[in-house]
Amino acid sequence: MPELPEVETSCRGIAPHLVGQIISGVTIRQPKLRWPIPSDLPELLSGQKITSITRRAKYLFITTDIGTLILHLGMSGSLRVLDAETPAEKHDHFDLLIGNGKRLRLRDPRRFGAVLWGGPHPERHPLIAHLGPEPLDEAFSGELLYQVGHTRRLPIKNLIMDAKVVVGVGNIYASESLFLAGIHPNRACHRLSKARYLQLTNTIKQVLTKAIELGGTTLKDFQQSDGKPGYFAQQLNVYGRTGEACPICDNPISQCKIGQRSSFFCGHCQR
Repeated sequence: MPELPEVETSCRGIAPHLVGQIISGVTIRQPKLRWPIPSDLPELLSGQKITSITRRAKYLFITTDIGTLILHLGMSGSLRVLDAETPAEKHDHFDLLIGNGKRLRLRDPRRFGAVLWGGPHPERHPLIAHLGPEPLDEAFSGELLYQVGHTRRLPIKNLIMDAKVVVGVGNIYASESLFLAGIHPNRACHRLSKARYLQLTNTIKQVLTKAIELGGTTLKDFQQSDGKPGYFAQQLNVYGRTGEACPICDNPISQCKIGQRSSFFCGHCQR
């Protein structure tokens, strides 16, 4: 599914086309996504000016003077800015029509995405209110991660993928960050020193920053808002590389299940 860098890439891709524009209409073709799309969105949003487009975790906030539209790309969703006359295809479920002759279109073949109304306080929405800090903000630090994790016995990979601890560290980027920090994904949190928590926090920030710069991870269901795929997947060290040589020691990359998710690691370099 699209992870934080993919969502950030989408946010940056659509913002120049939409911010400052007036919403001239809303088209709902399939109201049943992960949750029903509010049927009153056409009345709410028509005539409203888009004042900002931001991201919180994997949610996109399209903000107007009266409130915020919340979008989630789910497992296979993508956003495109298209000419208003562009005909809809099978999986094109939702459009925002913009006064400049464009439309923002949500395509979601698997329909696990979401289009929700966050009102004037989207941070209070039940899906948002419980979320932890953003991984690239100063609020997320090695000290914080250590305080949250050092007494717990669950695998460190589960901790950094817990959105109540820190948002946006999905399976791909958790595997890559743990590799660069030299930490085995199944290592129990209470068995890590404070220094290793500090190192892991730094590698999480480095990996996500690099992924955003390169446009996100190339997944079969994801493309950027301009239709180009991301490129970070070409530089993955361990994720999806079971049996291939570790880029550091040449030992084969291993794979195991942790928390029902596939985890990729080097048994020699990660302890």
